[in-house]
Amino acid sequence: MAAILAKKLGMTQLFMDDGRVERVTVLEAGPCPVTAVRSSDDDGYDAVQLAFGETKEKHLSKPELGHLKAAKAGAYKHLVEFRDERGELSVGDTVTADAFEAGDKVKVAGVSKGKGFQGTIKRHNFSRGPASHGSHNVRAPGSIGASAWPARVFKGIRGPGQMGNKRATQRGLTIVRVDAADNLILLRGAVPGATGALVEVRSDG
Repeated sequence: MAAILAKKLGMTQLFMDDGRVERVTVLEAGPCPVTAVRSSDDDGYDAVQLAFGETKEKHLSKPELGHLKAAKAGAYKHLVEFRDERGELSVGDTVTADAFEAGDKVKVAGVSKGKGFQGTIKRHNFSRGPASHGSHNVRAPGSIGASAWPARVFKGIRGPGQMGNKRATQRGLTIVRVDAADNLILLRGAVPGATGALVEVRSDG
């Protein structure tokens, strides 16, 4: 299984050799140095830790710099562990876009776009109320409680609130093209997150 960290650059369209137009998301994937390897014998689980996003040393804490220097890596913003992705990797190796090929199925995880405080129509796809004959219930959620029993609102009811800005995973995405020279991976369809956001790409197996 392959995994890599990437930055979402945005969406575009790609004209294929057979004339089809593919709507793709462009990711800047890697290079990601391996900064730690976890084993079930020493840590209780198998994982590999990848670094991504070069930055200046002044933006990192001393423990972070010490950890990266021990792995003989530069200053990186993001450190992410991938469970069960250890494979043949060891500290000091570098994962690049070459780990993937066109046609591979992958899943992409990231933080979805935050949409702020939203009502039930936008957040949960509720239907609106009647808009004519003097109705005052056009976009209100309507009745949510009962009377004498249970005399309260049940927990977990779908209502207004914060929408988005949560971790989301999109599965079953197909890689259309890999440009290893420029560290680019082009995926069919959309992935979670805003432009410039960090995403995790791993094989969907």
